[in-house]
Amino acid sequence: MILEVEWEDTCTEAQVERVVPGYNKTVVSGLQIFLRDKFVVWASNGSNVEEIWNNLKKNMVHESIERFVPHKTPRKNSDIVYYNKEINLLAPELFF
Repeated sequence: MILEVEWEDTCTEAQVERVVPGYNKTVVSGLQIFLRDKFVVWASNGSNVEEIWNNLKKNMVHESIERFVPHKTPRKNSDIVYYNKEINLLAPELFF
């Protein structure tokens, strides 16, 4: 019995570039000042509690994350798909 396999182009999956927020490096003092200044303005724009809450979620939180939380793009892993940390731990002397 012979098994025939047809391979497509490169057999790799395209990775989607993503941005990761670094919440542990947030500029806390700037965020506090921003929230204090903006809350009064945004709270006065709503007529009821639900509108104020939606305004807070949609506007204040997103804008403050964009302004005061640094973001970074993780680098792509250049290792072969089957080469990972577990394999490296099994026999480190073979790879170095």
